[in-house]
Amino acid sequence: MKTPSFWQNKGTISYLLFPLGKLYALATRLNLKFHTPQKVSVPVICIGNLTAGGSGKTPTAIAIASMLQTMGYHPFFVSRGYGGKLKNILVDIKAHSPKQVGDEPLLLAQVAPVVVNPDRYQGAQTAISHGADIIIMDDGFQNPKLNKDLSFLVFDGTVGYGNGFCVPAGPLREELSQGIKRAQAMIIIGDDKKALKSQISLPCFEGKIAAQKPKLKTSKVIAFAGIGRPEKFYHSLNELGFEIAETIDFPDHHFYTTQELENLIQKAQEKGCSLITTSKDFVKIPHHLQAHFHVLEITIKWQNAQELSQFIQTSIKEISR
Repeated sequence: MKTPSFWQNKGTISYLLFPLGKLYALATRLNLKFHTPQKVSVPVICIGNLTAGGSGKTPTAIAIASMLQTMGYHPFFVSRGYGGKLKNILVDIKAHSPKQVGDEPLLLAQVAPVVVNPDRYQGAQTAISHGADIIIMDDGFQNPKLNKDLSFLVFDGTVGYGNGFCVPAGPLREELSQGIKRAQAMIIIGDDKKALKSQISLPCFEGKIAAQKPKLKTSKVIAFAGIGRPEKFYHSLNELGFEIAETIDFPDHHFYTTQELENLIQKAQEKGCSLITTSKDFVKIPHHLQAHFHVLEITIKWQNAQELSQFIQTSIKEISR
């Protein structure tokens, strides 16, 4: 779903939903309390968050995987494969579709091997059997099955943790105080407009989204996305100087039908626009239609890359003792 606007402020709707949020938080807390996480033979790094919606977790996971590779490690991602049907498999970009393994695993698999399994412990064991010497959990901070040796909490600096209420009254997946206790560090993507560094006592690393401007026939575009916070994508396009003729929002993790894609192509032709979307959406477009679409590639540009690298290396050494 698209992130509700009322999640950012305390108002009538959020207060009406507040009791449900407390129940959600209690359910998460009990689920964690009554499960004993299982440890595997290699370090496990969790790139998680406390909020629902787009915090920049996936590009952060990709950036950290690349950092680990430059250190000489062979990281594997373990993902639940949201929306996919296949379980406990090693993702093959050429053979698997988004409906089989989910959209994010196909995106992650362009950087490092990915095992899809809702049971993260089994998924980690499968990854190790294929040669993983370090596991990266893309999400799963609230998943109790697999022991996490190093957990990063990723925040969007623009929105922070919203109104501080739990789903559905706010964006939190669990109470802030409880989540912070289980994390070793936090990562802020974008400017820290919510003063998170002064509120959360964890080592902090900061990064910004760096977008690579694609070459298009025209700077006039129709932009569409099926992500938690599509406005971030549209903002990046504006910053790059594109003229946005229209924006079209789809639900998060949306699987596009051929008819929907053909309608977009026709609309772009009628308006004399280029079609542009996110990497996460592009992987869900069938190969025979991809030539009609352009993708905005993004990376994380760290403000303190050397400090982050050193923090990860030191943590791994301590884990391995």
